[in-house]
Amino acid sequence: MTTTVHSSIEHLDNDFLELINPNKSAYFSRDLLYSFEVSNAQVDMRYVCISNNNIAQALALVQIIELSVDVILKNIKVSPFFRKILNAFFCNNHIKIMFCGNIFLSGEHGISFSENCNKKNTVLQIGKALDNIAKTTRPLHAIFIKDFETSALEYASDFEHFGFTNIKVEPNMLISLKPEWRTFENYKAALKSKYRVKANKADSKSKALEVRIFSKKDVELFKNELQNLYQNTIDNANFNAQVLDLNTYIKLKDSYKDNFIVWSYFLDDKIVGFLSALKNNNHLDAHFIGLNYSLNKSHAIYPRILNDYIRLGLEKKVEIINLGRTASEIKSTIGAQPLELSCYIKHKNKFLNVLIKPFFKKIQIKSFKQHSPFK
Repeated sequence: MTTTVHSSIEHLDNDFLELINPNKSAYFSRDLLYSFEVSNAQVDMRYVCISNNNIAQALALVQIIELSVDVILKNIKVSPFFRKILNAFFCNNHIKIMFCGNIFLSGEHGISFSENCNKKNTVLQIGKALDNIAKTTRPLHAIFIKDFETSALEYASDFEHFGFTNIKVEPNMLISLKPEWRTFENYKAALKSKYRVKANKADSKSKALEVRIFSKKDVELFKNELQNLYQNTIDNANFNAQVLDLNTYIKLKDSYKDNFIVWSYFLDDKIVGFLSALKNNNHLDAHFIGLNYSLNKSHAIYPRILNDYIRLGLEKKVEIINLGRTASEIKSTIGAQPLELSCYIKHKNKFLNVLIKPFFKKIQIKSFKQHSPFK
């Protein structure tokens, strides 16, 4: 097998991208990767290409960024003592991390294999490539490979040969839409009374909101307002990871037209919230949202956004709505089920990695109450 590493998606030819993307996922398309690359210059992106006898086998997306240890530990459960230990190992404050995966998305969007690829052999090539990139990246503290569903661990576990430790992370929350749900009323009829009342209340409290379906021109016009609302969600969650530049959305609208959706919520002609989503084959994937939290309680902006994701999924006639990570409990109240995910992590320094492994193994994700809203 041969490995080449490129600094831009523009260096990859179309035949390679087609072969490594047999399911035609939008997340490994040139248009999407280009949109993220050119709009987020603060992220150092690399594209690891694996071939065998000049036949494409896999693409691994690499992103190198700075962030804090607190961000990494935000949604995982560790004691204050272990948190101090991890901060000490990673030199406190901001550290440089190399991700294999897309930091702006949750789910299996980091590695894509060709149809007949030997995944276990290819993972070994990717592991070597990540180590080689790490050797030439200074400073660099840690390498993080994200995200793997349970079924993928059969081959992903081979990353442990390179010193990685498997850790569970927050699940994606998925809603399976039933064929008989043709309207939002059909969906609500399937809910238990308590949860149907909740859904109706969200719509009733948000009745004063005007929903506008944004075109590319609208995203351009309101880009600053959208960015500020998105920043609110980051700040409200005490989350300081790499912030997506919403110029990305302008490019995504240009490429995906009506399959990249931005709905905005106006109150008295002022934008107070938005949702975004991408239709990817038979999935509708929720992307970032933004809202004015001072109006959320009085106008139920976030609960309305969740209702509207279901409306969107029904409108687009998809089978699955992926609501992503965080707020798992409230998402479960509208029917979302957790899809377990795990990642692999290691310290760049081999000696420190051996010392820190026991602490990695003690990391646990935060628990939440899973609701059962359907009859």
